[in-house]
Amino acid sequence: MTGACFILLSSQALAQSETAKTEFSNNYEAMGFPIAGQGAVPIGPLVPSLYGNPHLFGDWGGAQSWLKDRGIFLNIALNEEYMGNITGGRTRDNVLAGQVAAELDVDWQKLANVPGLWTHLLVINGHGRSFSHTLGDSVSNPEQIYGARGNVVAHLVAMYLDKSFLHDRIILSLGAIPTGTFFNFDALACSFMNVSVCGNFAPGKYTPGGRDWPSANIGAVLRVRPTERTYIMGGIFAVSPHAYNGGISGWALAQDGLGKLSSQVELGWTPAFGKDKLLGHYKIGMWYDNSRYPNLYEDRNGQSFLLSGLPQRKQSGTWSAWFMFNQMLMRNGDGIANGLIAIGGVGYAQGNVVAMRDHEWIGLLESGTPWNRPLDQIGVMFQNMNMSRSVRLQQESSLALGTPFLSNQWGDVYGVQKWERVYEAFYSVHLARATALQFDFQYLQHPGATTTFEDAAVIGGQFTTNF
Repeated sequence: MTGACFILLSSQALAQSETAKTEFSNNYEAMGFPIAGQGAVPIGPLVPSLYGNPHLFGDWGGAQSWLKDRGIFLNIALNEEYMGNITGGRTRDNVLAGQVAAELDVDWQKLANVPGLWTHLLVINGHGRSFSHTLGDSVSNPEQIYGARGNVVAHLVAMYLDKSFLHDRIILSLGAIPTGTFFNFDALACSFMNVSVCGNFAPGKYTPGGRDWPSANIGAVLRVRPTERTYIMGGIFAVSPHAYNGGISGWALAQDGLGKLSSQVELGWTPAFGKDKLLGHYKIGMWYDNSRYPNLYEDRNGQSFLLSGLPQRKQSGTWSAWFMFNQMLMRNGDGIANGLIAIGGVGYAQGNVVAMRDHEWIGLLESGTPWNRPLDQIGVMFQNMNMSRSVRLQQESSLALGTPFLSNQWGDVYGVQKWERVYEAFYSVHLARATALQFDFQYLQHPGATTTFEDAAVIGGQFTTNF
């Protein structure tokens, strides 16, 4: 049994070579779920952890084995990203950003003979600057690793406990939890550098009720597995009205204004098809936040608040819904990510208070086994993002008045926002144990979802390792 603990995974450097094969296999075995090639396939929700994963420096001179024997799993990971645009965008620039993350998982059954209890802590330290800002595109976010963590030594990402019941068929999690680590989460999506689908999707993760890594909401998640291949998850989280959950450091958990709640639910199915046990993950869900949010366009009379000068109409509650999947199409090894995998989904949000209405994506991933590089990985992805009618009407009002465009959940706005499309291809090279170097290319149509800047061609790469 495990919760959603992650360093390489949800520190936006997921599924790089060994992370996609060895680590996923280890995660499921640690959860008590046998892997494909051993007579069965993983079951239950895809909620990964790093414990049991390989380390660049091996056993740390015996220290790792000593800790694991006592139920203590310590991981330290590094992710460095470089990205630049060779054409298009707001400016021509290249940017380096990165982070160091530390994760501590404790199995209290081993440590203190408390059955079915785990605790998890994840903190990060980041550096660099935003490539999205210099490119003029905060809608698709071509980079993974920058943002939302504050200029602090150790930003709190997650701090919670798991308690399992009935042989892990029921798991209760309590604490400071990034909601998207449990809900609308696809670990394989973080193989791609564009963060709009890593590891959960926009628009949901850019709203207060659904914020994800590196921002946590105080709350609880209940996971139930009624059958071996199905699961149901429900969660309730306190919604912060502030720009940062827990303040700029993440540690100020007792913020004021936490009176509203976000309720989330997800249903999942994990089939395995044919004699090769072609594993799939299918999930559908939604969340509802009962906070009041300003309408992006209307005043209290239903007209443009910018033109009338009246206050924005307040909407009672907002929602987001999703369908997501990944499905192995062809197996070329025993690992659960060792083959050709299709990945995709669609997400919606309430467009009169959220600037992005819908988001669709489809892609393919393949391990390097067919060309004798089993720990390499290659992938292609297409994304389409449509902004909401309400935000477009707001921006047309700004244009008519000659006033600056208002920022929204996606940051600065440089024109009337309609849609954006992203084409991405990458190749990840296995360098050493738990270490990978990825090369990435992205082509962005309508950067920032506007026609203000020319289409952008972006090249980049990232280096990841788990010490």
